[in-house]
Amino acid sequence: MPAPAPPADGGYGVAVERTEGPIILVSNRGPLSFSLSADGALQSRRGGGGLVSALGPAVAGTGATWIAGALSEADRRAAAAGVVEADGFRLRPLVVDADAYRAYYDVISSGALWFVHHRLYDTPRRPRIDRHWRHAWDRYRQVNAAFARSVIEEAADQAIVLVQDYHLSLVGAELAAKRPDLTTVHFHHTPFGGPDDLRILPEEVTVELLEGLTASSACGFQAPRWAAAFESCCVEVLGRTCPTFVSPAAVEVSEIAGVAASPACAAALVGLEQQVGDRRLIVRVDRIELSKNLLRGFHAFDELLLTRPEWRERVVFAACVYPSREGLAEYLAYRQETEGLIQRINQTWATPGWTPILYDATDDFPRSVAALRRYDALLVNPVRDGLNLVAKEGPLVNERDGVLLLSRESGAWAELAAGAVGLNPFDVGATAEALHEALTMSDGDRKARASEVRRRAAARTPADWLADQLAAAARVRSA
Repeated sequence: MPAPAPPADGGYGVAVERTEGPIILVSNRGPLSFSLSADGALQSRRGGGGLVSALGPAVAGTGATWIAGALSEADRRAAAAGVVEADGFRLRPLVVDADAYRAYYDVISSGALWFVHHRLYDTPRRPRIDRHWRHAWDRYRQVNAAFARSVIEEAADQAIVLVQDYHLSLVGAELAAKRPDLTTVHFHHTPFGGPDDLRILPEEVTVELLEGLTASSACGFQAPRWAAAFESCCVEVLGRTCPTFVSPAAVEVSEIAGVAASPACAAALVGLEQQVGDRRLIVRVDRIELSKNLLRGFHAFDELLLTRPEWRERVVFAACVYPSREGLAEYLAYRQETEGLIQRINQTWATPGWTPILYDATDDFPRSVAALRRYDALLVNPVRDGLNLVAKEGPLVNERDGVLLLSRESGAWAELAAGAVGLNPFDVGATAEALHEALTMSDGDRKARASEVRRRAAARTPADWLADQLAAAARVRSA
């Protein structure tokens, strides 16, 4: 059954309202990243990542203070200046001990919590919870405490603190204990594992994690199922929960449209058209990330060419995918397996003048947007995803009434189901058939679906998303 349309207020039942008072945002990665010029001068630019692209446009120019980790040497130099103001942002970079940061980020955030919430563990082998793991958990606690201290130092009386994502799950408890005047809202960008998933973690860690989150005034999630999973965990483990709300992140239409209209994107599109010609084009834009399910997507394309020979030499798959988390062995292995599979498929099916898969691992955003403008079918098939902004960005810039093929395990499915073709991300054969359906769909059906997905993708803005988080704070204050 198609998901219901979002309420007119854009808040999934949350009244969109601004609340007065100073605002502090807290996240692992900030809205600015820094580099050094040839003469050693410090330069800033807009940071990358889904959080910054979704929340940054709403925050820029508001005067809110954003506290984030100083991740590079240039970031640490910027931190020496205290608060940095650039590109409409007021950023306070936080310098964290390098060894503690690696344990907090690589071992716990990326290597444990990400795996639990996305159900990625190869459980016969991982995780191995030993003294090294527990030492890393101590460092996770230490880094969360450092972020909390930074908030405590920066926050004015009665400030609103918006803590972002699973990296900082313990900050709420620190703030509740030491600054009860603050109103803290935690927003969880990833899926949330259910009780069975969290049982992978040591019991005392699960308790500390959930107590850290429920110490916030409210917790927000991208989709109803993630909020329900969190509540189930809290009730089972703690016997209580905290107020929750659902607020899907949104794309800033003007920003993605600006990239689509840029000379760099136009040049990339010309190059892509030369490679594709009059063939149909399947596109995916992703990190080479375990949860994104690249391998099954390529296996499905391989099966399409095997079972539907009429598509040989008539379709191209443009894979704009780029490396991620290469400090983890699982991700290095996944990239190697992905590249090996692409090579095998191309060796199997390529003919003179036709390369079935065009592989681009350069993280070239204008080129990725050019591919999104050109697709006939956009494949978004994660095994599990908090939301998935590509599922919204693609339809907003596509110029061919392309069909969105979307995993039902993505948070975006709750919003976009009415216009997308649904996928079981584990079913390679069904995905191959869905690709065939998308490529053979009538012009009328394609247009109707594309229009519906585009309408839903544009229904909310980053300002709505920020307003929903502030509205959650306002409700607590008025209770």
